[in-house]
Amino acid sequence: MPLAVLHSESEWAAQFGRPARPAVVTVGNFDGVHLGHQRILRRVHELAQQTGRLSAVLTFYPHPSRVLRPSEAPALLMTLEQRLATIETIGIDAALVLRFEAGLANVTAEDFVQRFLVDTIAVQAVLIGGNFRFGHRQKGDIKLLAGLGARWGFEVEIVPPVIADGIVVSSTAIRNAVREGRVDEARRLLGRPYTLEGEIRTGTGQGRRLVVPTLNLATDQEALPKTGVYATEAVVQRKTYRAATNVGVRPTFDGTRVTIESHLFDFSEDLTTGKMEVRFWARLRDEQKFSGPDALRRQVLKDIEAAKEYFAIPQ
Repeated sequence: MPLAVLHSESEWAAQFGRPARPAVVTVGNFDGVHLGHQRILRRVHELAQQTGRLSAVLTFYPHPSRVLRPSEAPALLMTLEQRLATIETIGIDAALVLRFEAGLANVTAEDFVQRFLVDTIAVQAVLIGGNFRFGHRQKGDIKLLAGLGARWGFEVEIVPPVIADGIVVSSTAIRNAVREGRVDEARRLLGRPYTLEGEIRTGTGQGRRLVVPTLNLATDQEALPKTGVYATEAVVQRKTYRAATNVGVRPTFDGTRVTIESHLFDFSEDLTTGKMEVRFWARLRDEQKFSGPDALRRQVLKDIEAAKEYFAIPQ
């Protein structure tokens, strides 16, 4: 069953009736849908299956920090569409996506629970992480939520965090790893390679003509890996190819704009449009400026061999 995506109380009522079908729900931003998020979401799905309830997510768009602290807002790991698509793979039935604006930011913690969880979603159980905060100025905490649950008759379950390689899995930890080029660490925290999705765009043609053929990715995602060369996988036309990808400004050609260029192994088509994914497995080296196209090409051929050697070892 596809994920039902609703954007208001009235849409939820139209989809699930009034009173609505009782639900097990979790609340959050879920940027990255990492291993910690996945643990909560799977528990929501499991409990809903056991009790015959609806499994649901309440999330926000844009990210609250964009409204509350725009100068401090993080570069997001996923677009809203990617978040919802990944949540759908876990088997969640429905998502209520609330537009986060000043009016919602001013709703008190108690009113938020009554209006959205109780009156709209007909919550029977709320599953959240141990650092969950909600409501105006984030004054709501787990203790308050438990008290409201006792008042309105819903359960509150705290799901423990996931710890990977001694690191508490969080969106912030993953953003830091991606920004610093530690994509192998990001993969362990996500449970899958960090992936950029978007559209193939025509480049300047210099790489194809002077170095090796590449496909250029244009993406709306904000969190880009540190400039450099990576062992990657590229998905085009529903097929997956091993690849070597450069993220950077192409200094040998005096570039100034960051581009994402992938050379796909065993791929010879000259595509200029279409959807594309690039999955980052390992960082091979820093981006650097070479004396000219010939020197760059020699290094790129070495990068391709390094990527092939990386994938030759079981990961």
